[in-house]
Amino acid sequence: MKGFLPRTLHPGLQILMLLVMMVAGACVGLAVFFAYARLAFGVSLVDMGKVVAYPAAYPQGWGLLMAYQGLLLFGAFAGGALALAWALGYGWAEYFSPRRPGAGWWLLAAAVLIIVILPFMSTLISWNAGAHFPSALHGFEVWARASEDRAADLTKFLTMFNSPTRFWVGVVVIALVPAISEELVFRGVIQKNLVRWFSPQVGVWLGAALFSAIHFQFFGFVPRFVLGLVLGYLYLWSGNILVSMAAHFTQNAFQLLILYLAQRGQFGWGFDPDSTDALPLWLAIPSALLSAGLLYFLHQRMTAPVAPTTMLTLSSEGVAVRRSEPLT
Repeated sequence: MKGFLPRTLHPGLQILMLLVMMVAGACVGLAVFFAYARLAFGVSLVDMGKVVAYPAAYPQGWGLLMAYQGLLLFGAFAGGALALAWALGYGWAEYFSPRRPGAGWWLLAAAVLIIVILPFMSTLISWNAGAHFPSALHGFEVWARASEDRAADLTKFLTMFNSPTRFWVGVVVIALVPAISEELVFRGVIQKNLVRWFSPQVGVWLGAALFSAIHFQFFGFVPRFVLGLVLGYLYLWSGNILVSMAAHFTQNAFQLLILYLAQRGQFGWGFDPDSTDALPLWLAIPSALLSAGLLYFLHQRMTAPVAPTTMLTLSSEGVAVRRSEPLT
């Protein structure tokens, strides 16, 4: 497979080309959304902007906003990343998952890690939510908090699951689509090229910082940065994008499930999934220790040298043993 871009293209230029293709992908996603809104809801092009801006004021607002979020994110992020791999002449599996998972349980272990780390992450969420900027940046802090309040109101609107159908739509749009799309971009392209450009450690940490910053939620930067580090190292160690996708999906889907159960009154002890309060230390400390242990275990298993395979061949002289080179 030959692409129109050289595979030796500098990592910085690959990231730049990714941005160009993400813009093109966003245009495709918007075009699909406009067609879907017109055919499924009968909304005119003029009214679409109003519905997306003020979805609560329209009966079809929830469905249209979900479609808008999902199609735009998938078109821009997944579309842009996949288009870059194609332009470089790579198959998608070859570019994003150069190494197969060493065992099927890698995906499950990544998912378990994300659930185990949640109590510890709650302490970071609580601390970051209450952080304050220096007095010189007071104006920026006021703007940032107002911006995040608006984003929180929008998220609350989207996650009002008054039916099982809405919940499963939310799982697809809020959990599955970001897990695929954001991992392809931030781990599959950006981290990969930053590792090539600088070093594995710089690539993972800088990629995690960009992953957190792009969400424009300054009072949630630290926990999302730590999540980016976990996802980044899982991809670095495993060499397979499915591992970080599994962890990312679990992070989003588990929170949606907890929220859905709380809305249905399944938590009789007054659990508030929207709260930024930290969980008790008797949960957070074991969570941190278990998470560190799981990360160490996964690092040891994922980076362990693969034993060479043994192949038997039959010749005129009998059975000869031939060993293949170990996979890396």
